[in-house]
Amino acid sequence: MRIAIIGAGRMGRWFTKFFLEQGFTVVASDKDGAKLQKLREELNVEIADNVKALESADRILVCVPIDNFEDVIREISAHIKTGQEVMDICSVKETPVNIMHKYISNAVTLGTHPMFGPGAKSLKGQNFILTPTNAKEQVLARDFGKWLESKGANVFFMTPKEHDKIMSIVIGLPCFLCHVVCDALLSSGEFKKAKEASGVSYKLLLNLIEAVVSEETELAASVQMNLPDLYDLGELLSRKIGEWLDIVKRKNKTELVEKITMLKSELAKVDPHYSKAYRCMYKMLEVVNGEC
Repeated sequence: MRIAIIGAGRMGRWFTKFFLEQGFTVVASDKDGAKLQKLREELNVEIADNVKALESADRILVCVPIDNFEDVIREISAHIKTGQEVMDICSVKETPVNIMHKYISNAVTLGTHPMFGPGAKSLKGQNFILTPTNAKEQVLARDFGKWLESKGANVFFMTPKEHDKIMSIVIGLPCFLCHVVCDALLSSGEFKKAKEASGVSYKLLLNLIEAVVSEETELAASVQMNLPDLYDLGELLSRKIGEWLDIVKRKNKTELVEKITMLKSELAKVDPHYSKAYRCMYKMLEVVNGEC
């Protein structure tokens, strides 16, 4: 199989390397010539412009930011041939899927979302979401999904709308929280001293915050702007913060104990093994301390 990777950003590079390792023929393209040349030098991969990359490709994987997605699909759509397969890896699915349907009529398209970043060493244990919307896409999704599972991935199927609702929670809210908490910590004036004197939970929290803030700025902003339910989740969070702060302000320990006890009870209903997270926290910190 010959695979065209459109976009040589961090995830485009990851998939280029991954498919080469799987024995596929890969051609990569990107508007940034310097980035593309660097990719060729590092991976000895064939490179071309977006249109040339499509020639004789069996599968086309579009790895560009959602803000540039429609422009790229519009550009390549006239050069896509019957029988080719076109996939995207955007973190949002409804808009990209609709764009592919709008411009591509002679090939099978499929919205996909790899739930990992370019730091992943392999597909083993990683989650991968596929969002077919019609019979042809379902056939492709089943075939591609079985192949992903053979490489150790956990594959999930859902509609683009369902995907975006879930991602508002899974990606949007943590991203939003990390930026807001980082802003608060820096504004406190005690960031450095608190980090030096931190315990286990704060170290892990800070590691997550710094990891999220270190991600590509445009990508982080685009994700938060395009996930449909993030604002409503933020409003819910704001109300909950107000409720908990009011208890703290009134110094009502009894009410606070009741509220925490209620959380334990409700959490046990949806995740009976949640208490294992405490032990996992220490194991994660061991890994963090060992690699950093």
